[in-house]
Amino acid sequence: MGLIPDLSDDVARECLLRASYAQFPAISSVCKSWKREISLPEFFRRRRACRHSQKLLVMAQAWVDPVKKSGTRPGKTFSSPTFRISVLELGSGLWTELPPVPGLPNGLPLFCRLAAVGSDLVVLGGLDPVTWQASDSVFIFSFLSSTWRLGASMPGVRRSFFGCASDSDRTVFVAGGHDEDKNALTSAISYDVAENRWVPLTDMARERDECLAIFHGGRFHVVGGYTTEEQGQFCKSAESIDISTWRWGRVSEGHLHSSTCQPVCAADENGELYACCRGEVTAKSDETWQKAMEIPADVYNVAYVAAVGERKLVVIGSARFGDPTVAYVGDLNTSEWVKVESSEKYEGHVQTACFMEL
Repeated sequence: MGLIPDLSDDVARECLLRASYAQFPAISSVCKSWKREISLPEFFRRRRACRHSQKLLVMAQAWVDPVKKSGTRPGKTFSSPTFRISVLELGSGLWTELPPVPGLPNGLPLFCRLAAVGSDLVVLGGLDPVTWQASDSVFIFSFLSSTWRLGASMPGVRRSFFGCASDSDRTVFVAGGHDEDKNALTSAISYDVAENRWVPLTDMARERDECLAIFHGGRFHVVGGYTTEEQGQFCKSAESIDISTWRWGRVSEGHLHSSTCQPVCAADENGELYACCRGEVTAKSDETWQKAMEIPADVYNVAYVAAVGERKLVVIGSARFGDPTVAYVGDLNTSEWVKVESSEKYEGHVQTACFMEL
């Protein structure tokens, strides 16, 4: 029997290709053949090629009970917010929330990292919101079944504020950060999501606490950060490992255009690098940084930036800490920004985010 009775499989596949990502759990539950079809890597490659894929910004975002917020008296101390996963579908501007992670009654670990691998979202590490102890936990959310599962714990010392990125296919890379004694780390590891297996990598050339990580051009890049002795003095250098040889290249000392706090950067499909700093988007071309466009004032404090194709960027952040979170999509060709509308429910602080295309 075919995928859909009385239709050829080619026509049936065209129907499935046009389904919203939010319908994947329902599609998976219809029959084994439908579940198998949308689980194939080729399915998502065809969705992108046919421009039926959906671009998602997935965030670890604070949620504050509106009732408690409205009832807070002047001078009363706010309690620490609970963090959960929110999702912005860039095409429609629709905001949604993922089911809570089982076993985490106090919400996500603080300062956890997010990575997109195929149709899975991986949540790694962070600090327990009650004890503030570093966590080595790994949680994986399947957008195909709308369910969470537990992944293999991160090996080695319990690290915090590490760099994390994925190849978007099956592997997550982790590097740097600091251990429980606040010592900056040079170590790096990789996680095969399909096999649920961690693999150690060779060490980086230097310690990198509070670093940024980006994957592009077949390399895992670790940018910025600082050493134990240079606590809080961020560097401008970067280094990267070629995943075909598993060797780190030379340290690029002037990779960033300025020494700043944890850099907010993104790379597009062509390897063009963008950075958000001091109210500007700058682009790196031929090893030089040039101003590309100004950032709207109400998102001056950028929490996350992603390149979303066709010289477009999405930025999310706030005017300053404590102000409502807002999102914009910017066109680098026209230097114009379009604000994404949201409700009060999705105005909480964003600690980290990742970009997915399903």
